[in-house]
Amino acid sequence: MAEVGKVTFELVSPQRLLVSQAVDMVVVPGTEGDFGVLAGHAPLISGVRTGVIDMYEGDAIAERIFVAGGFAEVTPERCIVLAEEAVPLADLDAEVIRARVRDAEEAIDDARDDAERAQPAADLEIARAMLEVAEAG
Repeated sequence: MAEVGKVTFELVSPQRLLVSQAVDMVVVPGTEGDFGVLAGHAPLISGVRTGVIDMYEGDAIAERIFVAGGFAEVTPERCIVLAEEAVPLADLDAEVIRARVRDAEEAIDDARDDAERAQPAADLEIARAMLEVAEAG
């Protein structure tokens, strides 16, 4: 249960539970725009677009996490994000991401048709967004 005035934030990726803690506010990159969640928020379900989740303690961002797609469910007490991919910004390595970009570009070049190009194209879009975030610091 969240502390008074806080909202429980949970972030789950296919690999693991990344976050489960009480925060003052969480800002999620929703498909219709960023939205902030405080304790007492109205119930909401939203798609999540590629971007960065900001977790707040007081007026300051305590942690930032890159997410690539998914869904968010908000209740007055809790915000749960089920992300297709999630990586704390502190763990992003620009060189590793550049290699991911190159691999996706090569897979696109090697694809014989649009069906084979679809997944590498999606991977490339995510990798480029991740690289932009990593290089911005």
